[in-house]
Amino acid sequence: MPILVTGAAGFIGSHVAHALLDRGDTVIGVDNLNDYYDVTLKQARLDRLTARKGFAFVKADISDREGMDAVVRGQDVRRIVHLAAQAGVRYSLTNPWAYIQANLLGHTVILELARHLPNFEHMVYASSSSVYGGNTKLPFAVEDRVDQPISLYAATKKADELISHSYAHLFRIPLTGLRFFTVYGPWGRPDMAMFLFTKAILENRPIQIFNNGEMKRDFTYIDDIVAGIIATLDRPPADDGKTPPQRVYNIGNNRSEDLMRVVGLIERELNRTAEKQFLPMQPGDVPATYADITAIQRDCGFDPKTPIDAGLPKFIRWYRDFYKV
Repeated sequence: MPILVTGAAGFIGSHVAHALLDRGDTVIGVDNLNDYYDVTLKQARLDRLTARKGFAFVKADISDREGMDAVVRGQDVRRIVHLAAQAGVRYSLTNPWAYIQANLLGHTVILELARHLPNFEHMVYASSSSVYGGNTKLPFAVEDRVDQPISLYAATKKADELISHSYAHLFRIPLTGLRFFTVYGPWGRPDMAMFLFTKAILENRPIQIFNNGEMKRDFTYIDDIVAGIIATLDRPPADDGKTPPQRVYNIGNNRSEDLMRVVGLIERELNRTAEKQFLPMQPGDVPATYADITAIQRDCGFDPKTPIDAGLPKFIRWYRDFYKV
C-alpha cells in the first residue's frame, strides 16, 4: 500500500518521503521538476530518495489528468500527501497562470484522483499562512476569517481549502489542509529569506530587507513540520455523517521572530556582517505571521521542538556542505 507524495523533489516533500521510508512505508513520488528555482537542487534531493529501497519516482505534472491516473493505476494507494504547488507570493505577481494551473487545476486533479481510489483513506494537503492576508490579530487562529487574500498565491491556497471542503461534503473523502508557516532547514528553497540572506552574505552581496526591517515571521524547522504532517496523516478526520470529514490546521513553531534578530543569527553563524538594503514592503507581503497551533496540538499531538537558535545553525551547516563554501 504505497503512499503517494506529490512534490517529492521539493523541500518539504523530499523530507516527508524520507520520513515515511524510515518507518517502513513505500512511497510513490511525483514531481514535474519545473525550473521555478534551481533544478540541480531538486535533482539532488531526488537522487537521495531514488537510492532508497521502497521509493519509486514518476516525473509527472499534477495538472495532467491522464498522467496522474497512470501514476496510480494498478497501485493500491490509500493515502496521499499532496505538497506539489506553485509557491511564492512575489512570483504570483508576474506569472499568475502558473498558480492557476498548479494550485487550482492541479489540486482538483488530485482530489478527483483521491475520490476514485477504491480504498482511499486520507489526504493531507498543503495550504499556507498566506491565507490570513492582512489580518492584524496575532497569533493567527484557524477560526479567523480568511476571505481577504492580498496575493494571488494566497487566493489559490484559500480556494484549495474551499474546493477540498466541497469534495469532503459531496464524496465523504477525508481531507486535511495544513497552513504552513515559514518552513526552513537543510535542503530548503532558494527563494526563501534565510536561504537568500545566507547566499548573499557568503557572496559579499547586500541583502534586501523589506518593510525597513519591521517584519516578524513564525519560522518553523523542517523536522517539526514533517513530524506534524505524518502525525496528521495517521489521524484522518472521522465521518459522523453530519459534517464533512475535513479539517484545516495551522502548523508552525508558535513563536514569531523579529526578522532583524534572524539576520543577526545568520551573521553570527557565518562570522560576517551583512551589507543591508532597507526597502519598502513588497506587494502581497505581510508584516507579521504567528501560528496558533492549539488545534493541531490537541488533535494530533503536534509539538514543535526546534527554536530558531538551534535550527538555523543546522541550515547553515548544510548550506556550506552542499555548496562547498
